[in-house]
Order: sequence, then structure tokens, then C-alpha cells
Amino acid sequence: MSEPKPIVVAVDGSEASTHAMIWAARSAAARALPLHIVTVVHIPAFYYSEPYLAQSFHEEMKATARDRLDSAAMMARQIVDDSGRVEVTTEQLEGKVASTLVAVSAKADRLVVGSRGLGEVKGLLAGSVSTAVASHAVAPVVVVRGRTLDGAPPAEGPVVVGVDGSESCRAAVEVAFAEASSRGATLVAVNVWSDVSVQPSLGAVPEDPHWSRIQTGEEIVLAERLAGYRERYPDVVVERVVARDRPVRVLSEYAEQAQLLVVGTRGRGGFKGLLLGSTSNALIQTADCPVMVVRSEVED
Repeated sequence: MSEPKPIVVAVDGSEASTHAMIWAARSAAARALPLHIVTVVHIPAFYYSEPYLAQSFHEEMKATARDRLDSAAMMARQIVDDSGRVEVTTEQLEGKVASTLVAVSAKADRLVVGSRGLGEVKGLLAGSVSTAVASHAVAPVVVVRGRTLDGAPPAEGPVVVGVDGSESCRAAVEVAFAEASSRGATLVAVNVWSDVSVQPSLGAVPEDPHWSRIQTGEEIVLAERLAGYRERYPDVVVERVVARDRPVRVLSEYAEQAQLLVVGTRGRGGFKGLLLGSTSNALIQTADCPVMVVRSEVED
């Protein structure tokens, strides 16, 4: 039997990465998986014009990284201590941050990052690293963002998953069931079937036969996407939502009470070749809870 893949979390000393580490440690305890904490040391190219300066800076960065890992590991072990089932390890890596984390994701069960790290421009909603990692990583990526309670990400509320008629959402649905089961949470499966707003004055009202036919069809789509998982996860209570609205708006509303929002990288309206669809990209920028982005095998 192969060794289970760890949950990998990236830390950089920022408050956002501390929230990510807390989320990852809790998830590792809930699923009895190893927790691997990494930090990436990157020396900007211009430092190499002065070898002595580069070496001095490099040593200082490595020392800071070691302290950062020790601090994160100590906090993580306090979180998982009661479970007694979680191995916590650390690793210092070198290279460009985003590409290094993408490489690490190939050996991870989940890759967890903060929404913004040190050095990010103030006011930027989601950092360039978290966006790049969510776009390219092999494993599901969790961008920990949104509201906190006592300085930690939410641990209560449902798991919400965005569902549509695309093949890309299948993997997201499977991961969402697993997450809901491990957390003892309700799963809210949301299918939003319109990207545009049509005013009732134009005839698009619930009584419109065309609207009714589409609504019925989308309810069938949702049922098909959930088929089989209820038997595999009998402990998970599922709430089904079919709404005619903009996906980002509806999913954002549910995220306000959720502990986790799960989406695929691209929906049925996504352009082929686009690594991160507009809905998933918008949600990792603005959602009020951690967002997990799941890549499907059909995208590889």
C-alpha cells in the first residue's frame, strides 16, 4: 500500500500564510493525513551582480526561513496534538515561489496557500503567487481567505460546491463530498444556470415556459452530477440549489456562511486553453471563505 500524500502548506511569515497553516493543520487532523510545511527562499537576480551581497543575503534568508518553519511547525503540532495521527514535517525550498510550489503540488494531496503573501502590493485581493498556483498546480489548491474567527479560518458551516454541466466539475464534486464527510458538514451543491441578467419586463419570469424548461433541465443536470456520491458518502447531508443568476454572485453569497467553497478550474462557459476560468478566478479574489480549486483530468 502506497504512503498517503501529505497536505502541503506554504508559509512565508505573513498573517495570510498563518491562516493557511491553521486551515491545513485542521484538515490534516480531520483526514488523518501527514502535514508538510514548506517555505521558499528566492534570491532576486539583481543580487547576483554583487557576489558577497548575494551570499550574505542568501544566508540571512535561509536563517529567517528556518525560524519561520520552526514557528509554523510548533503551532501546527499544537493544533493536531489531540489527534495523535498526524506527522508534521518541514522543508526549505529554493527557487521562484510560484513555479516551486507548482512542482511540489505533484506530490501533494492538497496544496494550501494564503491569499496574499509578504511583498504583495497592498490592496491586491489575491496575490500573484496564489493565482498562479491555482492556475497551474496538479493537486487541488486551497486559497485561504475571507473571514476569520478568533484569528483562524471558519471551521463551522457547510461545504459549498459549484456544479454545472461541464466535465470539469466532476472532480470538484468528488472532492467536495470527501471534504464534507471529513468535516461532518452539510454539502450545498449549487447549479447556477445563467451568466446574464434578463429583466422580468423582457418576459424572463418563472412563469415563462422557456424558463421552466431550462430550470427543469438544470435540476436534472445537478441530479446527474451528484448521482452515485450519496451512496459512497451516506453520512453527508446534501442540499441542492438551482438558481438563475450570475454564478459568482450566488456562490459568493453562500460563501458568507460556508467553511469551504469548492470549484473547478473551468466551467462550461470557459474558453478551451484558459487555465483558470472567470468564475473560479473571481472567487479566489473575493469569496468570504477558503476556496478550493480542483483541476479535472480532462484538462490535462
